[in-house]
Amino acid sequence: MERLWSPWRLPYVTGTGSVDGCIFCDPRGLVSPQSSRDDLVLFRGRECYVILNLYPYNNGHLMVVPNRHVATLAATTADELAELIRLMRHAEMALNDAYNPQGINVGLNLGRPAGAGIVDHLHVHLVPRWTGDTNFMSVIGNVRVLPEELSETAARLRPIFERLARDDV
Repeated sequence: MERLWSPWRLPYVTGTGSVDGCIFCDPRGLVSPQSSRDDLVLFRGRECYVILNLYPYNNGHLMVVPNRHVATLAATTADELAELIRLMRHAEMALNDAYNPQGINVGLNLGRPAGAGIVDHLHVHLVPRWTGDTNFMSVIGNVRVLPEELSETAARLRPIFERLARDDV
């Protein structure tokens, strides 16, 4: 039997690597031996930023996050909400450009019963999808196999976000 090792995930799985406070506000919450928080950030706007998910479902799994610590859509300002939607649009365009997925899951979970892992800081997930991307490794082995490292994903997506911001009207 072949073994897949990812020891850097142990703090996430056991909950021992958590930091006090919010991982979206405290940079110590979004680091691994392979990446720093700044390595994961793809684009910073005035009100929101786009960041790769440190524990992606698929390559290209990213999140759009308000800069301000806010838990719900109802609590956002008009400017935050407008930039959140604009960056979600840019994320869709960037993922289509870089990966040509057959679909994209876009979602947010408000509250723990709704599935929110980080309850107090709003964030929107965008996950590129392909037919058959959930295979036996995920279903039976409870393991995800990702063919691209986060640093390569960032290098692929970051210039697209910069171009979209320049060309934005």
